[in-house]
Amino acid sequence: MQEPLLGAEGPDYDTFPERPPPSPGDRARVGALQNKRVFLATFAAVLGNFSFGYALVYTSPVIPALEHSLDPDLHLTKSQASWFGSVFTLGAAAGGLSAMILNDLLGRKLSIMFSAVPSAAGYALMAGAHGLWMLLLGRTLTGFAGGLTAACIPVYVSEIAPPGVRGALGATPQLMAVFGSLSLYTLGLLLPWRWLAVAGEAPVLVMILLLSFMPNSPRFLLSRGRDEEALQALAWLRGVDADVHWEFEQIQDNVRRQSSRVSWAEARAPHMCRPIAVALLMRFLQQLTGITPILVYLQSIFDSTAVLLPPKDDAAIVGAMRLLSVLIAALTMDLAGRKVLLFVSGYAMGWGPITWLLMSEVLPLRARGVASGLCVLASWLTAFVLTKSFLPVVSAFGLQVPFFFFAAICLVSLVFTGCCVPETKGRSLEQIESFFRTGRRSFLR
Repeated sequence: MQEPLLGAEGPDYDTFPERPPPSPGDRARVGALQNKRVFLATFAAVLGNFSFGYALVYTSPVIPALEHSLDPDLHLTKSQASWFGSVFTLGAAAGGLSAMILNDLLGRKLSIMFSAVPSAAGYALMAGAHGLWMLLLGRTLTGFAGGLTAACIPVYVSEIAPPGVRGALGATPQLMAVFGSLSLYTLGLLLPWRWLAVAGEAPVLVMILLLSFMPNSPRFLLSRGRDEEALQALAWLRGVDADVHWEFEQIQDNVRRQSSRVSWAEARAPHMCRPIAVALLMRFLQQLTGITPILVYLQSIFDSTAVLLPPKDDAAIVGAMRLLSVLIAALTMDLAGRKVLLFVSGYAMGWGPITWLLMSEVLPLRARGVASGLCVLASWLTAFVLTKSFLPVVSAFGLQVPFFFFAAICLVSLVFTGCCVPETKGRSLEQIESFFRTGRRSFLR
């Protein structure tokens, strides 16, 4: 049996000695139903990530098509193509900024549902575009929706999932985003660019329908004083036969101790600023690896190389390999641990899914809504700079220069992982938060 994170009581943390946790046998008897309902709620939420991944790489087949368009209102120059590819990230940054407010104002679930409005409007604009401004506005709106979901969905999933499956479920946002990208690449082999935008509406509508029947995060409900509703939500997620009172008391105690808003002085305290800094730097380094410009211009990159297959086929193959890698990460994350995958795997198995998961795990509850939005904002502002400058740099210096830079960042990321990233496998969110509060090194063993 895993040893508890802390063994003594103190003013900062109580390990709840009055009632011991349920035994592994007790948890196993209700585990199947518990996970079944959590899986359903997670699937409903991460459809937003599917739409995000689909929208992110929409330009990959569309830019080559519009560069050869005979319609003067839709024909793209290299400069216009760089804006069409990069403006999505500006929208995503704005979405991350709005999540700093909406995540705590509306709650995680309603914020995810709200993202459907700009997403559907953006796809409609691109499907019926008659000029560059409609394409840019459509990309900005779908980017806004993507930034909002990128901040809200990992938090929602981490707050409804039990520790035993939180790693696997925490990888599903990235898994669905990659699946969305692969779907776009595959449909790009079959459909013209306008119909690709029309097809993007479908997952948005399904997400709204399913989320309407899902509960909100129990932790969010408790933070708003809706205790009875929170208990009902937790009971639904864990199953009618599960005894949720011990877990509910854990969450309730943690929320009660952090019910007040974070002041600026508290935000500078180590137990607050350290986890925020870890999450922020992970998202910053994730973007500096170059994943966004590579995916946005993937088909154009293959166009400029001497590959044997058509660029559309190459893009689809990359999408399929990314999906396989993220799937392996989801299945092994709770067995191997987060840090192992960050060290030994590529982007799709490591820095892709794990940064999303760790962001939602390490951020303190009192600052989780604002801090997750801040992480997404910084991430997508970085992505905008890289995506906007990628084509001009390639035109001036060739492909090798940006790719050497991306490789150097990967080495920096390895050092950062070894020095600063904690192992969170098998720990509850309350235990993770206690580690940053107390600094007990036993947590990392």
